[in-house]
Amino acid sequence: MLPKLIKYILKESPQSQDLTIYGWVRTKRDMKNLVFVEVYDGSCFAGIQCTFDRNTGFSEQVEEQLEAVSTGASVKISGKLISSPASGQAVEIIANSIVLLGDAPAETTADIQAYPLQKKRHSLEFLREIAHLRPRTNMFGAVARLRSRLSFAIHKYFQENDFHYLHTPIITAGDCEGAGSMFQVTTLDLNKEKNKNIDYSNDFFGKKTYLTVSGQLEAETYATAVSRVYTFGPTFRAENSNTTRHLAEFWMVEPEIAFADLEDNMALAEDFLKYIFNAALNECEDELKFFDSYVEKGIIENLQNVINAKFSHITYTDAVKELEKAAISSSNLFEFKPLWGCDLQSEHEKFLTEKVTKAPVIVTDYPKDIKAFYMKQNDDGKTVQAMDVLVPRLGEIIGGSQREDDLKKLENRMNEMGLKPDDYSWYLDLRRYGKVPHSGFGLGFERLIQYISGMANIRDVIPFPRAVGQAEF
Repeated sequence: MLPKLIKYILKESPQSQDLTIYGWVRTKRDMKNLVFVEVYDGSCFAGIQCTFDRNTGFSEQVEEQLEAVSTGASVKISGKLISSPASGQAVEIIANSIVLLGDAPAETTADIQAYPLQKKRHSLEFLREIAHLRPRTNMFGAVARLRSRLSFAIHKYFQENDFHYLHTPIITAGDCEGAGSMFQVTTLDLNKEKNKNIDYSNDFFGKKTYLTVSGQLEAETYATAVSRVYTFGPTFRAENSNTTRHLAEFWMVEPEIAFADLEDNMALAEDFLKYIFNAALNECEDELKFFDSYVEKGIIENLQNVINAKFSHITYTDAVKELEKAAISSSNLFEFKPLWGCDLQSEHEKFLTEKVTKAPVIVTDYPKDIKAFYMKQNDDGKTVQAMDVLVPRLGEIIGGSQREDDLKKLENRMNEMGLKPDDYSWYLDLRRYGKVPHSGFGLGFERLIQYISGMANIRDVIPFPRAVGQAEF
């Protein structure tokens, strides 16, 4: 049987029952006749205090084990659970045995470096260098628990709404976004082929292949067969962006719905976000209180405001007019000048939510020249039925569209963007045989965790970040 987690032990009524706990030592205090060892197991923020009383005459073996124990060591401790006389804790353990499972030396020796997570504050920059140990801190333990609970909430939302979970391929021959920022996958020795015309028919898949940037195109095939699907998995972008907002490997949530237009898509995005924010507030209360206290003040109130708000809708054209008007009033307001045809920057998105609508807003009908080939074109010939969901404090959190279901328009758009329709013949078949209006969106999971937790750097909300020049662990 698995050992009982500390988060459950802390809620038990003390009845002097015998129990055994496992975990890591947070602190040890030796006060002559008493030794206090606080142990945590990562199931919650709190540890449990284990008190060893020398007056009870415990064995020499226990004394030796206590002498060897230090911060970070893993232990097995047995004793009785009692009401705690100390403030700040309901129960504690009167311990009678301890086994040191793995030590964590506080001093560097010839054989091993000192355990780097001594009981003091560490910078996030330092902790990124020891990503294999940082989950033992309160901060990253909280991020891990939040990430886990929200992953489950995402699946729960879609399953409750009759979506089918679809596993889309990691390796693909097509570029969903048409931006060319893809990681190549090959078994060829490219160094040997450096100055030759590479024959990819000799490669493993017989053609040029890449890591996926999105599961959307594959999701569309199943949405047009089983009506509602979603993907939730890793995606890859070879963008040379060394910022706090970009990763080379990240997780994407991508629902796709048949018989749905842009209005349906917007309604789904709003309902989905509110569901996930509610899940965070209800199921990760301790973690959010921690983030609110130590990471960014006001994030709980911010989430509650989003849940209670009715999302505004505004066209891209009207949004740009608002931004241009504001830029005229204050010439130094924006670093990037807003004008029709530009891609909205984070500063523009935040201004729209915090100054113009004072609420979450969904911007629609973007210029087709700044959007992907698969988005449905409007009758004006200039814009597409795209949507971006913007939230206060962050800006864009979701991007989506109604998909183009007109075969000729889609082929023409591919040609305009330098894509070869023959490479997407299977995708075009969805417009040839039983086409339907359909829509979907994408949500970067790490951006979502950033928004909910207030963590400033996206590399701190994924266990092992992959970014430019960073592929350790």
